[in-house]
Amino acid sequence: MTQAAGRRADAPGRRPNILVFMTDQQRADHLGCYGNPLLRTPHIDALARQGTRFDRFYVNAPVCMPNRAALITGRMPSVAGVRMNGVPLPREAVTYAGVLRAAGYRTALIGKAHFQVMTGARPSPVPGEPEVPRHDQASTDRRDGPLYGSEAPERWQDPDFTPETPYYGFDETQLCLEHGDAVLGAYDRWLARRAPGLHHHRHDPEARAVAPQAAPTRLGEELYPTRFIAETAADWIRDHAGGAGRDQPFLLHCSFPDPHHPYNPPGKYWSMYDPAAVTLPASFAAPLAAAPPHKRAIHEEFAEGRRTTGGSRAIAVSEDEARQAIALNFGAIAMIDDAVGMVMQALAESGLDDETIVIFLSDHGDFMGDHGLLFKGPLHYQSVIRMPVIIRAGAGLAPVCDSPCCAMDLFPTILECAGLPVPHGVQGRSLLPLMRGEEAGARALLIEEQSHRDIPGLPPPWRVRTLLSGRWRLSIYAGADWGELYDLVADPHELKNLFADPSHAARRAELMGQLAMEMTMLAPNLPLPVRMA
Repeated sequence: MTQAAGRRADAPGRRPNILVFMTDQQRADHLGCYGNPLLRTPHIDALARQGTRFDRFYVNAPVCMPNRAALITGRMPSVAGVRMNGVPLPREAVTYAGVLRAAGYRTALIGKAHFQVMTGARPSPVPGEPEVPRHDQASTDRRDGPLYGSEAPERWQDPDFTPETPYYGFDETQLCLEHGDAVLGAYDRWLARRAPGLHHHRHDPEARAVAPQAAPTRLGEELYPTRFIAETAADWIRDHAGGAGRDQPFLLHCSFPDPHHPYNPPGKYWSMYDPAAVTLPASFAAPLAAAPPHKRAIHEEFAEGRRTTGGSRAIAVSEDEARQAIALNFGAIAMIDDAVGMVMQALAESGLDDETIVIFLSDHGDFMGDHGLLFKGPLHYQSVIRMPVIIRAGAGLAPVCDSPCCAMDLFPTILECAGLPVPHGVQGRSLLPLMRGEEAGARALLIEEQSHRDIPGLPPPWRVRTLLSGRWRLSIYAGADWGELYDLVADPHELKNLFADPSHAARRAELMGQLAMEMTMLAPNLPLPVRMA
């Protein structure tokens, strides 16, 4: 990217194009540029060399729908109206895609959105509470009508169905639903045209693997969802560059459903990494005696043979299971890296590379063996709450940023890059001052998570609030007389919980007060009030 493109992020004139690569459930250290000694990601690493790598970028919620809401609205998930998975983002939400569209951008989303639920289920009662009549809720904002079924698989069974646009600010969409080789939506239609015989028979029913939710796929590399997204995005860029609207700036989201489980990267990517070569996280066999109750309960269900592996919530795993899951995760990421290279090549060949800001990120992380766990859940270890984020926005910017940042910072950053004002009510902060090397100042971050899903040792409905402040991580659980407190400098693997340590009582009280202040500061501030006399 040239110096001219670097100036374009701040200077008046033609607005820059913005290309966003997003992965699903990828921990930050599963990239070469983040120091992974085994995984090779040359194309993503090249973006890091050309841009700014963020080393302390955190979620505002460590699950898909809430954190994607924070990313695209610039607001805390609960403030944006998405307190948990299963609650769709309001169709009227102000997103950075919508703001860019209103400013004249061409906006497109290719791949996974997950702004809505990927199921047609009706709103469900809270476990332990009585069933309620369909309309007996203390809100008229139900979000379960036709406009909220755009990512439900059954809607896509209609060959004529297309989501109503603009879809959260995107005028063009090629939506992908679900994960791995089970992806549906626009990809499913593409696969049916290219390989009708594989359309409904992607898995080998006889195939077995060590890791939970791992199985070889019948899909070749050229038919896998990652390739569909890469080819579609590359073709979109070429069409844009060759069309009459070439001078119109664009926002293109290229959003991959991988490396989220199930683990079935195709072809060479399945065996690209040897599980025996994988180094398990330092916390894999962490002692359980002083662990939070739900972590102990998750390990107990595994030890007693009661574990179920079909969902997305945290499970305990053996060493062999963890090694294979990590190796297959690496294979999926390697394929994504090749896809990034394919799209970036199309950008360069179209003559648009110097005019385009490129962002790479994931929506949240995965335990991937941390503390003997897999997937995600209400244990806010660094592997789950830390995001890989790279922003290539021109020359002269810092190569690395180690100031604390969070998901809702993406919205104001993109708007400042485009030279547009940030709407009132956006709670994130633009990252451009940090990228320019300006003083950041002290900042605490708030992470929220809640659900009515059952977690061993944590009866539903449960709520967790986490504060990251300097070297400390504090997590409290609604209704519990216990919590978590870690010194991330002295104890980077979060092995020693100091919450009940008398010598840290004053620190805990200080952080509890700071948590209350952050929650107060980040309360909703919209709509604007009528001015009173």
